[in-house]
This record gives sequence, structure tokens and C-alpha cells, in this order.
Amino acid sequence: MSNASRSQMPKVEAPAPVVVDDARNIRVAGYVVAGFLFMLGASYAAVPLYDLFCRTTGYGGTPMVASRAPDRISDRVFTIRFDANVAAGLGWRFEAETSEISIRAGEVKTVAYTLRNPRAEPTTGIASYNVTPEQTGGYFNKIACFCFTEQTLGAGQSRTEEVVFFIDPDITKVRELDHIHTITLSYTFFPAKSAAKPLADAGQLTGPRVSAGGTVSK
Repeated sequence: MSNASRSQMPKVEAPAPVVVDDARNIRVAGYVVAGFLFMLGASYAAVPLYDLFCRTTGYGGTPMVASRAPDRISDRVFTIRFDANVAAGLGWRFEAETSEISIRAGEVKTVAYTLRNPRAEPTTGIASYNVTPEQTGGYFNKIACFCFTEQTLGAGQSRTEEVVFFIDPDITKVRELDHIHTITLSYTFFPAKSAAKPLADAGQLTGPRVSAGGTVSK
């Protein structure tokens, strides 16, 4: 190749060296880890937050939690049915003292449930609940119950627990619910995740006791 040809060839410059920004990479990695930890924490918090939301709003047929009886009673009458279930693995006998009652909106009622452990060793269960139709969840108020509290029964032990509740008289103002005359309160006992522990006080409830007349006592 002649010298003239060589002079006409384009010059190829060497690529610039790549500068690695270690500080930037560390920041990005930190953001990724922080995001992962945030999502992990949010997933654990989602269940109790959702449960709190349901109890506060009555969403999904979750009954409301009340601290006192209403100050008025309506003439509208409802039939309340009681459904008692035991999930697989617990083996308890669980039933309400009655299958259904009649109640006026605003009237306070107390219904007893019987628990029995037929097994030869102590077992621990915990109850969840809901009402149907779901639209009535925001008007079904429980003043005292045995739900969401671990119950330990010894071998062959029986126990009676109570639920104290009323239907909010404001339900009579909701025209969309005029066709509803029957509400079902459903409980299900599940095996508790924690191991069996010393027997709890048989009279322990998650709230004050209320007589059928609406008198609240600690």
C-alpha cells in the first residue's frame, strides 16, 4: 500500500476507558434491598390491617365492635341464626345453645356456646366469625365475644362462652336492606398456631359482659 493511501485512511481512536461508579452502584443496591424489605414488611402488615379495616367498617360481613348498648329499640324484628363450625385438625365439639332467635333492632341479646375437647390431651383453638348477608355486617354489633382469643381446653374439658350483640337500629333507615329479615352469625374454630398453654379463666371474654337488658358490667 502506498504512502498516499495510508494517509487517506480514517484514524481509529481507542475507546475511552469505562469508569465504574462504585458509589452509585452501592446506592442502587441499597434502594433495591430497602424496597424488598418494605414489601416484605407490608405483606406481614396487610393481614392485621385488613382485619382492622373489616372490623371498623363491617366490610365482607365482619360484624362491628361496640362498647355499649344503643339508646333506642326499633319495632323491626330480625331472625338471627347461629352457625358453629370446627376446622379440620382441632377435633372439638362446638355448638350454640339455640339455632336461632328473634330480636328487635337495638335490642341486646346474649347467646351461649358450648365448647368441648374430646381428646386425651389439651388443645388450643381460636375462633373467627362473619355474618351473612354481607351487607348487614356494618349493622351487626358485638359488645362481647370469644373470637380472636386463644381458648385452651384440657383433655375432656367443656366450657361455655357467650356472645353479646345487637342490630344497629339505623339499619331501618337503609331502604336497600328492607328485604332482609334473617341474619346468620357464623363462627369457626381453628387450631391455634401456638402450642397448648395453661388453661385460661373460663369466664374470660374479649369485652365487658352485658345482660339481656343492656346493662354493661366489667
